[in-house]
Amino acid sequence: MNNLVSLLILIPSVAALLLAFIPRRYERAQKSFALFATFASFAFSILLFANFRATADLQFVERVAWIPQFGISYYVGVDGLSILLVMLTTFLMIIAIGGSWNAITDRVKEYHILFLLLEAAMIGVFVSLDLFLFYVFWEFTLIPMALLIG
Repeated sequence: MNNLVSLLILIPSVAALLLAFIPRRYERAQKSFALFATFASFAFSILLFANFRATADLQFVERVAWIPQFGISYYVGVDGLSILLVMLTTFLMIIAIGGSWNAITDRVKEYHILFLLLEAAMIGVFVSLDLFLFYVFWEFTLIPMALLIG
């Protein structure tokens, strides 16, 4: 339970990496795998919410020194607002991938990889407690979003 927040970031990231190894001709498998990964993220966000205590404290906090010379660390956790944003993000990703099932016919693999990376980055934005880490996740959301829009 201690690394649940990091697991929420890791699930779509690893799923995007694994999706890269599915051959291009298996579009249905790519779509199904991406949908499964978003369902897994949503299930873990429900698990996070189920274990959340209604207090004003930060919960599920993880802190690891990243660049200690500058006081920068991998510092994530959730509070009452961010947990709802994480749940909303993971739920909306299911709807977005399901809604694009028949609409996306060109570059299906790339679309789903970018979508999973976008999900990981958005979750990272909502759970980051270090300003530099927040900036990294925020900038990382722009890359898949720009490619998806383009």
